[in-house]
Amino acid sequence: MVIDFHTHTILSDGLLLLSEIVRRAEVRSYRAIGLTDHVDFSNIQRAVEETVRGCSRLNALGGPAAIPGIEITHVPPDLIPEIITLGRKLGARLVIVHGETMVEPVRPGTNRAAIMGGVDILAHPGLVSDDDCRLARERGAHFELSARKGHSLSNGHVARQALKFGIPLVVNSDAHSPDDLLTPDLWRNVGLGAGLNADEWSQVEQNSLALLKRMGF
Repeated sequence: MVIDFHTHTILSDGLLLLSEIVRRAEVRSYRAIGLTDHVDFSNIQRAVEETVRGCSRLNALGGPAAIPGIEITHVPPDLIPEIITLGRKLGARLVIVHGETMVEPVRPGTNRAAIMGGVDILAHPGLVSDDDCRLARERGAHFELSARKGHSLSNGHVARQALKFGIPLVVNSDAHSPDDLLTPDLWRNVGLGAGLNADEWSQVEQNSLALLKRMGF
């Protein structure tokens, strides 16, 4: 079983149609896949509407749950709460914010704005601070351990911070191409490679199932 809340299609910078990435995920034993293309105010309406429509048709036929979502990316921090609200209003069931990864020039303050805005998952939050961790715990945000090259460099720090402050962790692929999708073993090993023990990994699985249930899947 894999529950992966973070993938991309041709609606942003991914290589696959929604139907194809869901089918490839099914072959890799996915239970659920989040379709979370990059958005800002310029493309959010089209991305959400098309993703919701595609997921709805596929979910009617069974297979892995296809979750319509967004990844808010490089939006100025002052605008992040507004665009989170807009995404949910348009029909996104899952809202991720592109956190302060070490390998991109994400604006400082993005992590905090995402947490304050009520994000579901803060993706690859980089060297996330103690203050932002305390806030994340209060607000119920999840932190992502990323399988993606570059973004994964801070996984050890993110895992330690999440465990220290009691923040729920999830493991996501951030898939842009077929080879990026996870297998059950790789999904688990990303967590173990970040320093989690077996019991802590079991909690990641429970976090993923609980978040899936919260979204209605």
